[in-house]
Amino acid sequence: MKEVILAKSAGFCFGVQRAMDTVYAEADKKNVYTYGPIIHNTEVVNELESKGVKAVNDISEIPEPEKSTVIIRSHGVSKAVYESIKNSGAKIVDATCPFVLKIHKIVKDASAEGDQIVIIGNEKHPEVEGIMGWSETPVHVVDTVEKAEKLKLDKSKNVRVVSQTTFNYKKFQDLVEIIKKKEYNICISNTICNATEERQNEARRIARRADAMIVIGDSSSSNTRKLYEICKTECQETFYIQTLSGLELDKLESSDCIGITAGASTPNNIIEEVYTNVRRKLCTDVR
Repeated sequence: MKEVILAKSAGFCFGVQRAMDTVYAEADKKNVYTYGPIIHNTEVVNELESKGVKAVNDISEIPEPEKSTVIIRSHGVSKAVYESIKNSGAKIVDATCPFVLKIHKIVKDASAEGDQIVIIGNEKHPEVEGIMGWSETPVHVVDTVEKAEKLKLDKSKNVRVVSQTTFNYKKFQDLVEIIKKKEYNICISNTICNATEERQNEARRIARRADAMIVIGDSSSSNTRKLYEICKTECQETFYIQTLSGLELDKLESSDCIGITAGASTPNNIIEEVYTNVRRKLCTDVR
């Protein structure tokens, strides 16, 4: 008898839901833009564009900013970008995740005291790019063991370590341990949000039990990619899909237990569609 287990933590986190509520509250107005994709999900971005809400990557892309509303994405922006939007005359609606805003403040205050800033995260991710832009001192971004081992800082100055909110918790701990051994005067702020840690732990537990694992999320979603990596480590038959169309159901037919989880930017309707189709076609015992 087959079974399918859907992670309770799958889908929108608090910060993403807040951002979505914010943008939908503004969507019926004229000249509404988001600075960057509001969240990392193509389906959502396309839906918003159909409602007239366009994503831009620079304030210069807005014809009449003084007559426009600019919604700052959930990942946040740098201080320089924030100031450029403000100086354009546009109305700012800040949908930055509160947990990301907390990191901005930590970095801003610590760097103002002269601390060297280390961010554990992906330097090309918009959240990390935004965090970097709130520091008054040089920033070092670390996401691999090699980078952590090569990290060289001034031992006469304090070091403040923060993390991208969606970073792999275990990997964060491993990298911090390497940095600690360098004997800097270090202060560590574990800024991985609780929802991320809980989602990763639940995905790991389900993957250990499952014969096959489905991870749902946009290809550009960093937190979904990390979920996939975690699940793949525990369950070889792990599949990363964006929507139901990307799932090859025949590959699941030999699996007695199928687990499903989803990234923090994955809409509930996509999760439900995958879950419903998997259990309808393959499963008689559903949990």
